Amino acid sequence: MKLKLLSPKPNRRLKNILCTANILVGLVLFISCQSIAQQATSDNALSNQEKSIIKIASHTAQGNLSQLKDVLHEGLDHKLTVNEAKEVLVHLYAYAGFPRSIRGLQTLLEVLEERTAKGIEDEWGPEASTIDDSRSKYERGKTILEELVGRPLDGKPAYQKFSPGLDRFLKEHLFADIFERDVLTYKQRELVTISVIASLGSLEPMLRSHLNLSLNVGWQAEQLKEFTETLVVTTTEDNVLATKTVLKEVLKSITV
Repeated sequence: MKLKLLSPKPNRRLKNILCTANILVGLVLFISCQSIAQQATSDNALSNQEKSIIKIASHTAQGNLSQLKDVLHEGLDHKLTVNEAKEVLVHLYAYAGFPRSIRGLQTLLEVLEERTAKGIEDEWGPEASTIDDSRSKYERGKTILEELVGRPLDGKPAYQKFSPGLDRFLKEHLFADIFERDVLTYKQRELVTISVIASLGSLEPMLRSHLNLSLNVGWQAEQLKEFTETLVVTTTEDNVLATKTVLKEVLKSITV
């Protein structure tokens, strides 16, 4: 009697099935990891509204009114409220002056008229809340500045000792009257500020200070790098290069 040998085919089939299963599991894990990585990148990326804030502030600071009109339309299309766009233009006067701010506001009015004529109804958004704080504006401003800096303010820099009036204006007006208005968050206001300073150029010490403040109020390193890339379409190559250089120094200093 001849013994019938068992065919090895079932074992090969099993191996093929297991091999296919391993490949599928690996593929699922790869896709999941890619999805998580993409989500992390998305979470750290600047939103279209934030990019619009950069562009609006940058063009206004430089007096590029034709380009400003375009990016105001873009910002409103990206659902910036009218009051947020207006507040960007109001905030930046502290850094670029009343003439630039006023011309920006006049341009925004033109944009709103054009959009109304086309039947576009933009959301106005909330106005600034009433301030209910019995402390002096100087104390309120000092508190806000300490929150931005992330530490108590001990002593004053030389220029504030030299000009106590300017110190008072900074605390009472910039950091109380302006920063206290809740139409924009501290993060948004710092984004406006660095956009203006970078676009004006030759203000590296102040830019360095406000990039540090930007990190303190919650902007991430990757977001600030994206901020510098957004400036490529709004200001000069020299200004962009200077901004990237300062940011690199700031990020290096916090990792040492």
